[in-house]
Amino acid sequence: MQGAARDALRVRAVGGGHSFTPAAVTEGVHLHLDHLAGLESLERRPDGTAYATVGAGTRLHTLNSLLAAHGLAMRNLGDIDQQTVAGAISTGTHGTGARLGGLATQVVGVRLVTATGDVVDVSRDEQPELFAMARLGLGSVGVLAAVTLEVVPAFRLEAREEPWSLDAVLEGLDDLVDGNDHFEFYWFPHTRRTLTKRNNRVAADVVEPLNPVRAWIDDELLSNGLFGLTNRLATLVPATTPRINAIAARALSARRYVAPSHEVFVSPRRIVFREMEYAIPRRELPAVLGEIEAWLRSSGERVPFPLEIRFAAADDLWLSTAHGRETAYVAAHQYVKMPFRRYFDAVEAIMRQVDGRPHWGKMHWLDSERFAELYPRFADAQRVRATADPDGLFGNPYTDHVFGARHPQV
Repeated sequence: MQGAARDALRVRAVGGGHSFTPAAVTEGVHLHLDHLAGLESLERRPDGTAYATVGAGTRLHTLNSLLAAHGLAMRNLGDIDQQTVAGAISTGTHGTGARLGGLATQVVGVRLVTATGDVVDVSRDEQPELFAMARLGLGSVGVLAAVTLEVVPAFRLEAREEPWSLDAVLEGLDDLVDGNDHFEFYWFPHTRRTLTKRNNRVAADVVEPLNPVRAWIDDELLSNGLFGLTNRLATLVPATTPRINAIAARALSARRYVAPSHEVFVSPRRIVFREMEYAIPRRELPAVLGEIEAWLRSSGERVPFPLEIRFAAADDLWLSTAHGRETAYVAAHQYVKMPFRRYFDAVEAIMRQVDGRPHWGKMHWLDSERFAELYPRFADAQRVRATADPDGLFGNPYTDHVFGARHPQV
């Protein structure tokens, strides 16, 4: 750190490279965290939970295996497991579940390398304000070396995936969201069709695995192979998109199986795309989807990728997209070879009307002035960032844009 500062170089840590933003880009020093990996310690607690301290560069798929070997698991996960722990928590990665928060809500402590090169352990009890920014702050107050997570006894989930009409989903939305441990759905634009996913805990002795042939057909042949083909076709002949989406929605049939939690949470994703995701007040979801549908109809824009809708409980993390409100997440995707800006601009304008907050690791065009309006503790985040890193060692143009450059750059 001191050498980088002496040479007037800025420092950014690089995780798994999953972010769609330039959050980790720098012309200075890149720190790769791959060697800071593995389980450092495990503290069992009387209530059955445990505090697991892991290297900040541990990939989520590795973390899941390490925890499973000790009969433990994360409470909730997203559907991608290639990120590092540091990157996932720093950008606000989340899963789905009306009673559950994102990954950063499961963090109880971090080991941080500061701008002066000091190594400090922070938590709710030790330097709580620095902790608030260290666990979800885009790496803007230091480099994470280790993370302590509160984990739970391993559990199994019954997964139910079923095609539903969009009307049926929205009509029964509260029951679906509140009545399941984890609920999400995918809406296929230009249709009224969705694929719903309901995941609920079952007893540990319930074993009903998915037939491996069926799993390959659904997850590889249809969801990746055929889906990639349909996106390429939609790129070549955009007018076919509504028909393609209708066929794709019908091709995904219902299925049910039971598996360890992390195997249910994670899905293989091999199609390259761009993504924008906004967190909105949950009550606004039906109106927001209606606005997106109306814009697609009036604009003539063709979108072969489904929108992904997930949910989260309110939390108190300063920069959490679910801060202070029950949240619905609306993720808009576009195939990498198709134009995306007009679609994403329209979605962002719709989200702005309901005070939507963009995912920190996905595409958006908001700045610090807008974030100050969206986050009640944003001024505190700016203050702690300026105090912890007064010379901007851990900044880059993206962090300066979203936080505001209140101090000179290195």
